[in-house]
Amino acid sequence: MNIKVGFGYDMHRLQEGRELWIGGLKIDYSKGLYGHSDADVLIHAICDALLGAANLRDIGYNFPDTAEEFKNIDSKVLLKRTVELLHSKGYSIGNIDATVCAEQPKLNPYISDIQLTLTDILKVETDNVSVKATTSEKMGFVGREEGITAYAVVLICKKQ
Repeated sequence: MNIKVGFGYDMHRLQEGRELWIGGLKIDYSKGLYGHSDADVLIHAICDALLGAANLRDIGYNFPDTAEEFKNIDSKVLLKRTVELLHSKGYSIGNIDATVCAEQPKLNPYISDIQLTLTDILKVETDNVSVKATTSEKMGFVGREEGITAYAVVLICKKQ
């Protein structure tokens, strides 16, 4: 069995007048994340980790922000397409471990629903997707509530 590991990272700035989407879930908050798509940092980090593990470049290469077809796209669609790309190379998802870093809003009440949303898209067992939330202890742009970041590590497998 061929096993590979991938790492993904994403960040977006917070902006008034946008909806906040994290992990495919709409979060009740006064600001949203700015981006070409819905700017879902968690899904973007997971996509980058999966794409990188399979040597399929990154999210910007596969879904460029210069393409009108991706303008305001639901990132769940990008994740589904990423999984399709992975499967086309013969890979399956082993597990995902991801962390969202935000001062506000507090994400703990949403974690279970985010996990269920992601496992539904990824078609994996709930135990294979870990989502955590933390703050940056009021330091940096996340600490000043200017943006949100996300990190993801994935394991993918290919039968020989």
